[in-house]
Amino acid sequence: MGAGVVKKSGGGGRRGRRRGSSASMADINITPFVDVMLVLLIIFMVAAPMLTVGVPVQLPETAAASLPSEQEEPLAITIAADGKLFIMNSEVSEVDLIPKLSAIASERASDKVFLRADGAIPYERVAQVMGALNAGGFRNIGLVTDSNGPLMGGAVGGAAAPANTGG
Repeated sequence: MGAGVVKKSGGGGRRGRRRGSSASMADINITPFVDVMLVLLIIFMVAAPMLTVGVPVQLPETAAASLPSEQEEPLAITIAADGKLFIMNSEVSEVDLIPKLSAIASERASDKVFLRADGAIPYERVAQVMGALNAGGFRNIGLVTDSNGPLMGGAVGGAAAPANTGG
């Protein structure tokens, strides 16, 4: 990233270089910059899959289309197969759920929340958590499912991802 020195060629038909006269080179050597950028790219490519950590659940499969992406990271509530509740990756008790949701809702610009429930969880439990989400200030609830599930007619669904059922 330094500047080099280039000797000026002399005038008057002479093709050689004159002694003592030099000018600084205006070109920037970008090779070290490219090397650093390639190393950073490799680091981010290796680290990016490790950043998507969540609570493992067996999501039900549906044929619903995926939701468009948003500016703010959506809040995710998870009901694990054993019935435990999680806000993002932190476990929360049933007693603390509504107060924590109210505190989170007051800090967020969006009232959108994604509800992830294991397929083995009874619908009554899912409905109870949806009621708690509503009481906590979240009115826009999206149910997350796996794609390529069965359609109502029995055929296998299309290439969709999380479902939006509203709430």
